[in-house]
Amino acid sequence: MSGPPLGFIPEPLTLPLERILPLRKMSEGILASRKFKQIAASLEAVGLIEPLSVGKPDKVGQHVLLDGHMRLLALRQLGHTEVLCLVATDDESYTYNNRINRISSIQEHHMLRRAVERGVTPDRLAKALNVDVSQIHKKVSLLEGICLEAVELLKDQHFSANLGAVLRKMKPTRQIECVELMLTANNITVAYAEALLAATPPQMLVGETKPRKMRGVSADQMVKMEREMGNLQGQLKLVEKSYGQDVLLLVLARGYLGKLIDNKAVLRFLKQRQPDVLAEFEHIVQTVALDGK
Repeated sequence: MSGPPLGFIPEPLTLPLERILPLRKMSEGILASRKFKQIAASLEAVGLIEPLSVGKPDKVGQHVLLDGHMRLLALRQLGHTEVLCLVATDDESYTYNNRINRISSIQEHHMLRRAVERGVTPDRLAKALNVDVSQIHKKVSLLEGICLEAVELLKDQHFSANLGAVLRKMKPTRQIECVELMLTANNITVAYAEALLAATPPQMLVGETKPRKMRGVSADQMVKMEREMGNLQGQLKLVEKSYGQDVLLLVLARGYLGKLIDNKAVLRFLKQRQPDVLAEFEHIVQTVALDGK
């Protein structure tokens, strides 16, 4: 039994750039953008990684470009005359890269580390990504000295490569506490990590060396802030446990009250005897969404 039809020709085709027609005109100043410079640097250093996506050829052999406008522009700027393409086999409209899931910082670390282990030099990676080589070194060594539990908490997050340098100054149990506090506050930044480091007791530090004090914040203020964040974290966990059941009960109550108010006798009674209660019932029934939107 044959499988579902493929959306693209299985084997990529090499097409001349002159036969590829972009769907849109690139904005002014795109050549000076950081994204374009990264793409151009990557093409120059390691070549094309992801083929362009094009439609079927028209009567004169021209292909409409479906995805890869910046790559096409960079290829032309670098003097290329042809490019590898995936050719779509259907005419259905499709929005390429409409929603992109960016890789997390830890996923990026693993990718760069594997590349280095396979012989790609940090200098070449820096040139391909158009960043300073020091950033590559920081991302490759991101998880050194970080405990597995803290890494697990951060696995889906985006954060600066400098965060690892702050966390590794703390002992594992303190690393976990600080990461949980940052996640609770939705503030995974180096500045917040340094603030938590400043409030860390000496016995929870690697080498028991007291970190430098935060300017404008006393030790007592830091301890108080950490205690309040710990209380907030506990309250948040309690809310998370009951949130699903609370939402279900609210939905059921809203439906029941809607039917109750639709009853003319009940509506008349509430208007005459309990107008305040009726107003609250109507407010609940008219609630469109739980988030207030």
